[in-house]
Amino acid sequence: MNSDSFKDKIVLITGGGQGIGKGMALGFAKVGASLAIVGRNPVALEETQKEIIGLGGECCCFQGDIADEQACREIVGNVLGAYGRIDVLINNAGIMKRTGTLETSNDDWRSVIDVNLNGVFYLSKLVLAEMKERKAGNIINITSANGVTPHPNASPSYGASKAAVTYLTRHFAMEFAGDGIRVNAIQCGPIESKMTDQWSDDYRQKSLANIPLARLGTAQDVASAALFLASDEAAFITGTSLNLSGGKLMQ
Repeated sequence: MNSDSFKDKIVLITGGGQGIGKGMALGFAKVGASLAIVGRNPVALEETQKEIIGLGGECCCFQGDIADEQACREIVGNVLGAYGRIDVLINNAGIMKRTGTLETSNDDWRSVIDVNLNGVFYLSKLVLAEMKERKAGNIINITSANGVTPHPNASPSYGASKAAVTYLTRHFAMEFAGDGIRVNAIQCGPIESKMTDQWSDDYRQKSLANIPLARLGTAQDVASAALFLASDEAAFITGTSLNLSGGKLMQ
């Protein structure tokens, strides 16, 4: 893609201040998009904003917790106030717990579902209403291979929430196709992050042994997938989950 492939496009990314979200924000900025990034950490948001502006891009950042329906209303209102529309929504923000079923408290269960599932629904519902009026739009949900196959190091709430978002992706795609709106997901396997930096050498080697491409994914890998799904090159793709796992998950 050239440097102005997304010129005049407005892209809203949750969890956009760090990790995968930051990688996607920088990726879209490099091809001309105007960014709105959302997160709970104002310092991280401002640092990412500065990087995007340093690239010659445009970026607004908004602090907020997508688990709160009213916060979602404020976020969407602020983005529309700043840019007038939202062309691409990327639901990336998420949290994970690492307890087993019997050790998972009800509060922990609810906290993961509130962010990973309810937050996606609240924000998507608001943005879909705006997109429906314009008969155009694109939503990309970041899900996980753990939503297909359980992992012993992830709580049941995480996998359940991601599996549910995969269903939402398909439902939204079916319901809003006639309104010119495409909805897809990126189903991530292990991605390099601050969390993976904490892995022991032994755990890393065991993880790599289960990945046919013999490496972890990167934020750039996710950004490239998102850029493709949001582009006109994917104009006939909706309701799909793009498997981005290095072959760890084969379907």
